Amino acid sequence: MTTRTLIVMVLALGSGGIAGYSALQLFQRQPAPLLAAEPRSSTQVVVAARDLAAGEVLGEDDVRAVDWPGDAVPAGYAQAVPEVIGRGLMQAVRTNEPLLDSRLADRNGYGGLAIVIPEGMRAIGVRVDEIVGVAGFIDRGTRVDVLLTIDPPDDGRSDHVTRIILQNIEVAARGQQIERDPEGRPQTVTVATLLASPEDAERLTLAMQQGKIQLALRNMIDVKEVRTTGARMSRLLELLPGGLPATRPRTVAGSAPRTAEAGTTVELFKGGKRALIRF
Repeated sequence: MTTRTLIVMVLALGSGGIAGYSALQLFQRQPAPLLAAEPRSSTQVVVAARDLAAGEVLGEDDVRAVDWPGDAVPAGYAQAVPEVIGRGLMQAVRTNEPLLDSRLADRNGYGGLAIVIPEGMRAIGVRVDEIVGVAGFIDRGTRVDVLLTIDPPDDGRSDHVTRIILQNIEVAARGQQIERDPEGRPQTVTVATLLASPEDAERLTLAMQQGKIQLALRNMIDVKEVRTTGARMSRLLELLPGGLPATRPRTVAGSAPRTAEAGTTVELFKGGKRALIRF
């Protein structure tokens, strides 16, 4: 074997070794085939089929059961539709929101406003118009202050006063009812139902009987209680340009009012007697 042939064989073996090594590295870099993922477990959860308001009694068209993937299911969830049928909602829920036991009344609790009244509170209706009701902006969930305008009976003077008597009161509902006017004709009346403590319910009832009330809409995040001295008619007039307007003197019962007369009056005392001489 000649030297030339030996060199060719060595080069061929070297080239083959390099090619084999490169092929081996290429195959090792190929990703391993993906293994099929194991199916995750799911749980049946009953959710709202539409937006539902507080107080509604659930029917078959209001709910549906869906597969809830994984183990992170909310506490107190319902697994079957019959578990929630006929129960009232204590809080409003959105579409596809799970129906939790803490938001549902007992099966014999029925529905409506009664089941959404918190423990220890009372619902009291207030007759409102567009003025008292802040032009329709007062609705369920808003919060208001109650103002009373009254002429205090023990004040000793006729001077109307307005004071805030209740603060940060929640509106539970707003609706309409049919009442009769003084002539017996039916009329539609708007009523705002407020949530109040028993003591506040007493104050509100007395205020509606003795004076005129007004509702003032609050910011939902403003829960600070304020203290005011109230507003009186006399103080209000003092703020007008020129001060208080001219007022007529009061007439004492049983006496005739004095009238101004033209001329000059001189008071004369003679012998312990008093006399008025007019010129």
